[in-house]
Amino acid sequence: MIDNSLITLNENAVQNNIAFLRKKLGSKIKISAVVKANAYGHGIEQIIPLFEKYGIEHYSVFDYKEAVRVFDSLTKPATIMVMGWLSNENIRDAIKKGIEFFVFNIERLNIAIKYAKELSIKAEIHLEAETGMNRSGLNINELEQAIAIIKENIEYIELAGFCTHLAGAESVSNHVRIQNQLRKYKKMLTVLEGNELHPKYKHVANSAAAFVYPKARMDLVRIGIMLYGFWSSSEVYVQYTNLKSNKLNPLQRILKWNSQVMAIKKVSSGQFIGYGISYLAQTNITTALVPVGYSFGYSRSLSNKGRVLIHGCNCSVIGVVNMNMIIIDISHVDNTKVGDEVVLIGKQGDLEIKVSAFSEISDELNYEILAHLPESIERTVEK
Repeated sequence: MIDNSLITLNENAVQNNIAFLRKKLGSKIKISAVVKANAYGHGIEQIIPLFEKYGIEHYSVFDYKEAVRVFDSLTKPATIMVMGWLSNENIRDAIKKGIEFFVFNIERLNIAIKYAKELSIKAEIHLEAETGMNRSGLNINELEQAIAIIKENIEYIELAGFCTHLAGAESVSNHVRIQNQLRKYKKMLTVLEGNELHPKYKHVANSAAAFVYPKARMDLVRIGIMLYGFWSSSEVYVQYTNLKSNKLNPLQRILKWNSQVMAIKKVSSGQFIGYGISYLAQTNITTALVPVGYSFGYSRSLSNKGRVLIHGCNCSVIGVVNMNMIIIDISHVDNTKVGDEVVLIGKQGDLEIKVSAFSEISDELNYEILAHLPESIERTVEK
């Protein structure tokens, strides 16, 4: 018996997605599994053993807290790369643990060298170039300063990578901007290597760029959303399948989210349901109460719009999504009982509630919906 809801991860889907990506990207390109935002809502502690089982040896996170969670979940050595936030003390601990991290300003580089000297351990860094995202990264002048500092302290620095972040490779509207970024990256790489600094990995591509811009794959690709069974956008998916005779989606969703019927009620025609007056029963209906609401990641924007599956039937969310509950119209579903399964995301019978369906209703991105799934929801793994 589940609590209020349960997230289940499908191991076979993990195996399928990794195999597909390896086949398309080739054996020479390292896959870094992006597991930021609690592994896109799937759960770091649950997903790492699965990724590890199917050969993933490199992980990307946003901050040091996530890095430690990955570190503690591994059973064999692997590379962990922090792309974002570390405090000064985190930098010291990261160096000590052999955790790699992005350097996107001179201050962080100097702090890394300071702690590397104290610990007598090389800091494993990835220099991040500012190529047009205008978010984080070294511009050309800062890169030249960084090169000088690294060369003066070469015994304390391991140049694990030279990278940048592309500004929206999932949309053709950004094509010119992406091309300009790639050209700028190559110019900055020429400056770096012209100073006899050769990074272990050159990397710029996320899931979208790895498929839309094959030349951007380089030595390593940072794959997030595709590992979990989602395409970065419909544009990327259409571009991939456009020239293929087999139009079936090669990716499989890993995540299923389900709850259960908490209570059943008969409501007479002409009665309002839930808070306010947003839903008026037009006929006599039967409703089911489900113990999931916006505090559990089921967005309030799905009020009177959301769908769930009960007994293999598509059922509507009626009324306002509450903090802890939603109300479902089950008038057309026979023999529903308290305790019956309610599928919020995933398959039941021949039907499926997709994360993309949430996006179409609420204007949230796949990424946003997944990242909003609370860590407090229990997560389990099944074949």
